[in-house]
Amino acid sequence: MIDMIYNLRVGDIHAAEFSDEFNKLCIPFENSLSEEQIEVFHKILDCMSDTAAAEMRAAYKVGFKDGVALVKEVQDQ
Repeated sequence: MIDMIYNLRVGDIHAAEFSDEFNKLCIPFENSLSEEQIEVFHKILDCMSDTAAAEMRAAYKVGFKDGVALVKEVQDQ
């Protein structure tokens, strides 16, 4: 159920733009790569994005459970 709530809220999360530093480093680096290297580089970036998304999902679950525990503790007093 927590996953369902998270997935419905993902649309409300505004995606951050890449930082100026990332663009300053990434764009020239990518321009220096061959097409095959660019493909590998994009796969690496996709893996990093997937990992970050999984970490956000896990953090959301923990925060949600902590919130429920706090409400329960307050109600029990």
